[in-house]
Amino acid sequence: MNTLMRRAAVAVAISALAVSATACGKAGDDKDSGSSDSGSKSIGLLLPDSVTTRYAKFDKPYFDAKVKELCSECKLEYANAAGNASTQAQQVSSMITKGVKVIAISAVDSAAIKSSIQAAVDKGIKVIAYDRLAQGPVSAYVSFDNEKVGELQGQSLLDAMGDKATPKSKVVMINGLASDPNAGLFKKGAHKVLDGKVDIAYEQAGDWDDKVAAQKMSAAITQLGAKNIAGVYSANDGMAGGIATVLKGAGISTVPLTGQDAELSSIQRILAGTQASTIYKAYKPEADAAAQLAVNLLENKSIDSLATTTQTSGSGDKVPSQLLTPVALTKANIKDTVIKDKLYTVAEICTAPYAAACKAAGLQ
Repeated sequence: MNTLMRRAAVAVAISALAVSATACGKAGDDKDSGSSDSGSKSIGLLLPDSVTTRYAKFDKPYFDAKVKELCSECKLEYANAAGNASTQAQQVSSMITKGVKVIAISAVDSAAIKSSIQAAVDKGIKVIAYDRLAQGPVSAYVSFDNEKVGELQGQSLLDAMGDKATPKSKVVMINGLASDPNAGLFKKGAHKVLDGKVDIAYEQAGDWDDKVAAQKMSAAITQLGAKNIAGVYSANDGMAGGIATVLKGAGISTVPLTGQDAELSSIQRILAGTQASTIYKAYKPEADAAAQLAVNLLENKSIDSLATTTQTSGSGDKVPSQLLTPVALTKANIKDTVIKDKLYTVAEICTAPYAAACKAAGLQ
């Protein structure tokens, strides 16, 4: 081969390599931009706070596992707002930017998040209200019957008070965060049961914060007198922990105290006798239901068989809903609820300080 022919062959080879490299580059670009394709299989989960142990320990892993079971190619985008409504609004914006197609959100503030939900929907994103009914154009809502939760709490308090539950018996009521629509439903349900049967002598919001609840309990004791308090309604277990500490300090730790969420510490307080009851809302069925709704919405499948009822949000939107059934938990049914469902093991509950109480309750 002469020099001219050799140079021509080299030129052809280089040109072929360039075409091949360009083709490879385009394939790679498609894959990267395929991150937007993979984004079309992205589901966002936004949870409200980190002080309530259920969200990180149960809701998130259960939701993630169910999504992956139903959609192996789906990716979960997760964030926790740490109780800050502005942070949660920013997290919705981030989810929009990432190209998620469905967002399940438990709102810090159901009204404040409305504009963020509208912005997501305007981008073609479907939104599920998880555990708390957010305002705005949400596609579905999954939670428990939250007014029923309040009714169970109220009845559990009356049951624990026994013959001390009279119209003159003074009860302290510490409700949840006013901006959480569930808190209003718990309160409504509890009042439905308690009103007329006891005297709700002091009622304040504890904001889902154990320290705030403790301060309110201290104020109630100052106002009413420790010996005059016959029972305490706490809307959840986190606040009940702070309240129980104040009650113990005031020498009235045997006063019946309610809660909600079946936190490990509340189960132990129930065994020890410093909390009378909690409300068990099985996290796995709720997270599984939300994940199923999310995947159905992602795949443009009907949710009619899942969301079989309707709830009206604070913004007046009628939302297809799936409501699960809560259970009142006392010392008598620990074994048949949280242990049976493997939420906690006996070993986790029955640590050394609670060993005797566990034995007495038949757990060991």
